[in-house]
Order: sequence, then structure tokens, then C-alpha cells
Amino acid sequence: MNCEVTVLYFAKSAELAGIRSETLCLPQQVSSSQIWEGIVNQHPSLAVIQDHVVLAVRQEYVPLGDQLLLLQPGDEVAVIPPISGEIMNENEREVRDVIKVCHENLSVDEVSQLVISPCCGAVSMFVGTTRDSFDGKRVTRLEYEAYVPMAETEIKKICCIMRQKWPSVKHIAVHHRLGLVPVTEASVIIAVSSPHRRESLEAVQYCIDTLKATVPIWKKEFYDEEKYSWKENKECFWAQ
Repeated sequence: MNCEVTVLYFAKSAELAGIRSETLCLPQQVSSSQIWEGIVNQHPSLAVIQDHVVLAVRQEYVPLGDQLLLLQPGDEVAVIPPISGEIMNENEREVRDVIKVCHENLSVDEVSQLVISPCCGAVSMFVGTTRDSFDGKRVTRLEYEAYVPMAETEIKKICCIMRQKWPSVKHIAVHHRLGLVPVTEASVIIAVSSPHRRESLEAVQYCIDTLKATVPIWKKEFYDEEKYSWKENKECFWAQ
């Protein structure tokens, strides 16, 4: 019995395959070596890195071998080249995603420095701050809480999709503050670098819109006399 899975390519494997992701139909019971054979059948150019890759199935490393795996429809299979290796020039270096969900104050300068690259002509940013009013009421502060491990995982997924949609994006940084956030202070900062402005601008907008829709972070808005309300984002897909 076969099932469809998503195969993800990164770094050197993406260059050789010429794509970042695709859907393949594979047997549900299959070894990692057989998965690799199916991938190489699609992209013979990948054969040259066979001795230098592992696979990741459902975000768990799987060396190439004969041990049988049980795939499920919709699973992700990633081709993982070496994470570190020879010294490369700046245009070839690995991209980076920097994700931080914390209680500290956020710094625009710090986040922008995380994504700057000599090969990029654009750094696009979004800074979300606490405003002092909402719907005619005076806002005194916001308070955030999060399911932190899941929030970080969901943001990683967003970064992965951003790289599929805009392959030229270089570095991504997403910092979100928890706890008390006074008026005018930043609760979220997103920065993206790319060779040209269009890709980074579009990626930043996608990131904040998707973060609001899928990442388990909650916001309590406080008003005068300590009245408050839990805010529900209109983008939240299960609150429609």
C-alpha cells in the first residue's frame, strides 16, 4: 500500500535537486535506503551525496539502511546534508532561522543584526508594539503567555514554508516577548534578509499573518480600572 509524503530538500541537496519540496508516492512500509532510491530516481544528480546525507522522517533523524519505517499520508521526509563542513564563501553559507520566545525586552537593533548578510540588499522588518487604545477604550498594558515548545515548533514551520515560497530569502529572525508589555514597547519583531526587497517584504507579511493564525500565543489586554479581555485574532483558523 502506498501513501503520499512531502520530501523536503535543504542546502546542497536543494541545489542538486533544483527544488525545495515535492510530493512523492512511497510504500507505507519502506526502508530509508528504499526511500533514498526513490528520491534518486527522481533526481539522479543527488547520487553524488549519498555517502554524506541522512534522512529525517517526522523530524527524527534516520540513517540510510534496511530498517523498515511505517510512513503515514502527509508525512515529511527531509534530505539532510552535513550541517557543517568545508569553509565556503558567503553566498554558499547555510541560511539561519533565529527563533526566540522569551520574557526579556526585545531589541530592534539586535534582531536586525541577526539577519544582515553581505550578499543581501534588503532587510525587511515588522515590529508589533502595544498601542494605548482599542475600540474606544484606553489600553494600559498587554500581557502575553504561550505554550512555548509548541510555539517555537510552529514558528519553525512558518520559516520552512517561507523558504519554500521565497527561495532567495537568506536569514530569518522571529522574536516574541511574553509577560507584561507596556504601551509603546515591542511584543514581536520579525526580520528577513534577501538579495532584493520584494521577497523579504512579502515574507515578513506572510510570517506575521501566519504567526497570528497558528502559533499558540495568547494576549490579554488591560484597560482602566484593571478591566481586561483575552484577544482573539481574526486570523486564528479554529476560531472562524
